[in-house]
Amino acid sequence: MAEKLALLGGRKTIGRVPADLFRWPVVNKEMEKAVLNVLRAGKMSGSDITMEFEKAFAAWHGRRYGLGANNGTAALHCAMFGLGIGRGDEVICPSITYWASCLPVFSLGGTVVFADIDPETLCLDPDDLEHRITDRTKAVIVVHYCGRPAEMKKIMAISRKKGVAVIEDVSHAHGALYQGKLVGTFGQVAGFSLMSGKSFAVGEAGILLTDDRLIYERAVAFGYYERSDQLTLPELKAAAGLPWGGYKYRMHQMSSAVGLVQLKKYPEEMAEIDRAMNYFWDLLEGTPGIRSQRPPKNSGSTMGGWYNPLGLYRPEELDGLSVTRFCQALQAEGFPARPGCNKALHLHPLFRTVDVYRDGCPTRLAFSRRDLREKLGSLPVAEGIQKRVFSIPWFKKFYPEVIERYAAAVKKVVANYHLLLKDDPGDPKDGGNWGLTFRI
Repeated sequence: MAEKLALLGGRKTIGRVPADLFRWPVVNKEMEKAVLNVLRAGKMSGSDITMEFEKAFAAWHGRRYGLGANNGTAALHCAMFGLGIGRGDEVICPSITYWASCLPVFSLGGTVVFADIDPETLCLDPDDLEHRITDRTKAVIVVHYCGRPAEMKKIMAISRKKGVAVIEDVSHAHGALYQGKLVGTFGQVAGFSLMSGKSFAVGEAGILLTDDRLIYERAVAFGYYERSDQLTLPELKAAAGLPWGGYKYRMHQMSSAVGLVQLKKYPEEMAEIDRAMNYFWDLLEGTPGIRSQRPPKNSGSTMGGWYNPLGLYRPEELDGLSVTRFCQALQAEGFPARPGCNKALHLHPLFRTVDVYRDGCPTRLAFSRRDLREKLGSLPVAEGIQKRVFSIPWFKKFYPEVIERYAAAVKKVVANYHLLLKDDPGDPKDGGNWGLTFRI
């Protein structure tokens, strides 16, 4: 007989766990010393340490240029400007992502076309991409969502065929590999968030990577007035000295100092996270109702630091038990599960009705020749994904005995799922959230 569920009066499975199982980021003495050195030298608003970090981060990825920003949103904004995206241009973006992947395009006079996601990877579905490309499409934004690399082989083939650029949003996937190659190295330009909740955490910061000198210099001209002396292209040098976008996107040097230390220790930390997370999913292999979002084994693809890991839920294998009720039972066992993920952006009023800049029409349509707003039901996977995913613990340490308790909690709930059907409240109509925040 299966053990009684904690939700129904049974014993809680998980109990107390080691304090460092979820502690993040890991702060060491070298990191503290690096920050104090910046403070004592009065270099908080300089650029020398930042430029050192940029070179090191770019070298890690084998890219020619790095440009540190004050956050990942700024890095993506600079990437868009670097590509020359402007009034009337369209970018294609998966609807399931954090808003910063695409929203900065509004300030450039461009707009966004949303595409559906693949139900297994939760990333941009290549099969829903090509038919959305028009003569106004300037770029495709590819998000390696919650650590899972997108299907870059198919996406890059389509981009080359259609002559559109690719922007990689690598904010969730630092150090992840796609078929043996680091993500952030496929597209013309990549943007990363490096805020303290991410797997590669340096503080409130971001970075842009590219091999293209024009993209790099346009990004510098856009938000880095203090680097005007770096501009070499005549069309940019002629109007140097002031930021073209009116933005000041300089990366804080204390974050840069932290980043230099993180580059030394992140590979080892990432390896331990990967070992712990894969062990968890290996223990659950074949369990009805759930799947891992991780790439297939021996594919050459990895999850990097496993930022904000999710489980795929299959209610049809548990007689239709809602993910909401499933998570309630897990929570009672001490397993911090929440149903859902980012909400579908194409359904938010900001992309449907809001007139941000007083153009007399929704901003998304202000410079477009057609109504781009997706009809309800046109992106079925994105619109239904809240009922088919749930959060799982983000283990930072490989403690097998503890991880086994978390896996046991899942197996216990699955074994007793039929007892949960009676009082199942079902899933809310409006699940998920607009922004991911740091959590265990």
